[in-house]
Amino acid sequence: MHSISDERNWLTWLVKVRVLILMVLLAIELAVIRLTPSPVPVMPFLTGMVLWFVLSLFFLFLVSVWNEHRLQAILQVLADLGMVTLVVHLTGGIDSSLNFLYPLVIVVAAMLLPRTWAYLSAALAFILFGTILELDYYGIIPSYANSHPKLKALQVVIFVNLFAYFAIAYLAGLLVTKLRQVDVQLKTASGALEDLQALHENIVQSMSGGVITTGPDGHITLVNRAAQQLLELSEIELHGRSVAELFQDPLPSIGAGRGGAEVRYASPNSFRKTFRVMVSVLKVTARGDLGFVYAFDDLTEIRRLEREMRMQDRLAAVGRLAAAIAHEIRNPLTSIAGSVSMLSDTPALSQEEKHLLQIVTRESDRLNAIITDFLAYSRGKQYRFERVNLLPLLEDTLTLLEHRLNAENAGIRVQRSFQVREAWVLADGDKLKQVFWNFCENAVRAMQKNGGTLAVALGERAADWEITFADTGPGMPPQQTEKIFEPFQSNFEGGTGLGLAIVYQIVQAHEGKVWARSETGKGTSFVLRLRRMQGAAASAPAAAANAAGGARVGTVGLMSTGGKTRG
Repeated sequence: MHSISDERNWLTWLVKVRVLILMVLLAIELAVIRLTPSPVPVMPFLTGMVLWFVLSLFFLFLVSVWNEHRLQAILQVLADLGMVTLVVHLTGGIDSSLNFLYPLVIVVAAMLLPRTWAYLSAALAFILFGTILELDYYGIIPSYANSHPKLKALQVVIFVNLFAYFAIAYLAGLLVTKLRQVDVQLKTASGALEDLQALHENIVQSMSGGVITTGPDGHITLVNRAAQQLLELSEIELHGRSVAELFQDPLPSIGAGRGGAEVRYASPNSFRKTFRVMVSVLKVTARGDLGFVYAFDDLTEIRRLEREMRMQDRLAAVGRLAAAIAHEIRNPLTSIAGSVSMLSDTPALSQEEKHLLQIVTRESDRLNAIITDFLAYSRGKQYRFERVNLLPLLEDTLTLLEHRLNAENAGIRVQRSFQVREAWVLADGDKLKQVFWNFCENAVRAMQKNGGTLAVALGERAADWEITFADTGPGMPPQQTEKIFEPFQSNFEGGTGLGLAIVYQIVQAHEGKVWARSETGKGTSFVLRLRRMQGAAASAPAAAANAAGGARVGTVGLMSTGGKTRG
């Protein structure tokens, strides 16, 4: 059985083929009539052909407006039998060269209708053909034949056509039945193949790791959903691109080992990721090597945690060192500073000697500031965790910064982008202000020569609040960005390199995350994430925390103004 769309397509195809055959037959018959003496009446023949054309166009219109396709097929077969009979009669009856159109109609009936209709069409063709021959023989209708056989010869011709029509009906029905069986088997196999292909695609698309396939030339042919999420690009953006151009490091070659290779990737939001990439050859048994398969997963968080662990170890070591040497240095330093101060009051000193003593005094003060930062970094500090709103803390910091920038005429503009009206966290508000002020101070120092814009944004990111401080300064190379929160990484003149190390301790005490994004010539962004609290529901744990003691002990000291480590 054909589907509705198949039946409509077959009927449309039948109309188009009929029109083509009619045009060819009309041209041939007109040429025969013109070039050879023939009793064929031209005007009746043309009238019959035009009528057949009109019927064909009518059937074409009927297909588009009437959904009874089985009935339309019956009407077309019956109309074709009638028109073939008329054309055969007008072109000579028994002498007509167009009686081969009867078998064509029988074949069409076998294709469009059940097998019984093939035999019915053969019977109708036999009756109609025999009728016009009998009527021509007895002179009941005008005859256009050149020959006039006897009755027995005429009967032989009729019965030979009867055998031919039924033989064609049988063979056509048998062939169409076989074709329909094959069509059903093909559709079944095609459906199974589509299901298998869909299963394979679903498996690839459901994998948690990224998968990219390429051709032999290295251009991408397939990307699964995980790869699109990791690369933060759509399939349209990735398809056809060279896979080597996506990453900042060379991809591993075939045979590089099961561990693959680690490569860096710069995402569209300028956040650099680290992927582990493994490559294999895409092989098909019957067709050989078709390209390559790249499987990769994200190691960014793992590597970040590793760096944090190493940094915490170094911070702890530096903290212990600071606590040990600070006291040993401060006492002699105080004695040196006092002695120099007394010497500077001696009236017999020359101008040059006074200048040298001023240098000693200034450097002693600077060394004392460094020691003060050491002590602030190493001493344990108490945190008073309360339910606080981040927006007032940010506004206070930025307002104070704007007044200072206006007074200094620094040419630096502060831009706010707060996506929420309230951002509640469990934190020590004073310590967070130190973090905010340090980020702002570093941004101002980065832009103090040429001016620029400090963009501060706050919004939701999963279960956290994300705060971003982005400047338009000169930026930093990747090597410096990775070590920005380590002690003694100052990039500014006069800085001790402990400011951001203290910031890191404060954020760790708040169980938050902080990192820097930077690119040379494109500015620097500091990103801070703190765990989000849901409005009034957060007051219960805050109250419980305060009731339990109102304080938690951390390992972060107060940040001095000398600790301006650039990030």
